[in-house]
Amino acid sequence: MNKKKSALSAIIILLVLVVVVSIFISKRQTGTEQKTSSDNGPILFYSLSCPHCQNVEKYIQENNIKNKYSFSQLEVSANKQNREILVAKAKICGLDTQSLGVPFLWTGEKCLLGDTDIIDFFSK
Repeated sequence: MNKKKSALSAIIILLVLVVVVSIFISKRQTGTEQKTSSDNGPILFYSLSCPHCQNVEKYIQENNIKNKYSFSQLEVSANKQNREILVAKAKICGLDTQSLGVPFLWTGEKCLLGDTDIIDFFSK
C-alpha cells in the first residue's frame, strides 16, 4: 500500500510539473509571436505622456483607423524592448537614433515622425 501511495504521489507531481512547463512554454511562444508580428508590419510608436501622440490616437479613434488599416502600437516610455524596436526602425531609415521622438510610424517601408505626417498618412 505504501508503494502505491508513493507511486501515485510521484505521478501527480510529474503531471503538475508537465502542466507548469507547458504553460511556461506557451507564454514564451506567444510573446515571440507578438514581437515577430509587430516587427514585420506597420508600427505606431507612442508614449502615454506625449501630447502629439494623443493627437494621433484621437484621430485614429474618431476615424476608425484601426478598422481600415492594420498596424501595431508600441508604447516606448515604459518598455525597453519597444524602444529597441523603434531604434532599429529608425536605423533602417537612416535617422539619428540619439534624438528620436514620438509619435513615430514605421509603415513597413519608411519612417514618419510627428502627428501631422502620421495623420496625413492615415488620411490617405
